[in-house]
Amino acid sequence: MQDEPTIDDAIAFLRANLCGTIRFESDFLPIKVVVDQDGKLIASVMVAMLQSFDTSLYLPDENDSGLHLGVSLEEIQYKGDDARCCDRWQIYHGEPPDVRWARISIDAARFAGVFFDGDALMTGNPLASCANSVLREMNANKPALRRFCAEGASMEIEDPVLVGIDPYGFDIRRVFDIIRIESEDLLESEADVREELRRRGFSISDR
Repeated sequence: MQDEPTIDDAIAFLRANLCGTIRFESDFLPIKVVVDQDGKLIASVMVAMLQSFDTSLYLPDENDSGLHLGVSLEEIQYKGDDARCCDRWQIYHGEPPDVRWARISIDAARFAGVFFDGDALMTGNPLASCANSVLREMNANKPALRRFCAEGASMEIEDPVLVGIDPYGFDIRRVFDIIRIESEDLLESEADVREELRRRGFSISDR
């Protein structure tokens, strides 16, 4: 019998699937999200999504094998600290489809037939404070980053850009989408990240 998924499995799946479908009332539309530092989601949204009282998010789709989230949307403005969240979305996904932005809280979740409390999925990223220095180092060495993608995701990517790191893996932007390279071990510190990269053959300094 296959083991039931754990909360770590659900969080790792969430962070690896940033494109999906949003249902607001009876309407369904594609949506792209990013996970903010506090574990909540950020997305470019329509007014109708913000006004909905019955909203669900399906990552990557509505199939039972995916992640089904009951969510609540709060409008945010492109200014102050919220501008950082919106900028992060654009670093991942490019030009936003709408002019409004939302912070998305997870109320409840179902993953592979198991129900989880929404708060349990919204975990902060302990690597947020160190990610930028690692991103700069890796993106400065394109040949090594291409090898990292080829070995970690079995993909030849001409111009990869590392855009995010969290305890469960690495987000790489290519021309039209984001690919995910999962970490071999849970990454809880900058030292863990650098050790993981060295194990994968990426030459990176100690800090």
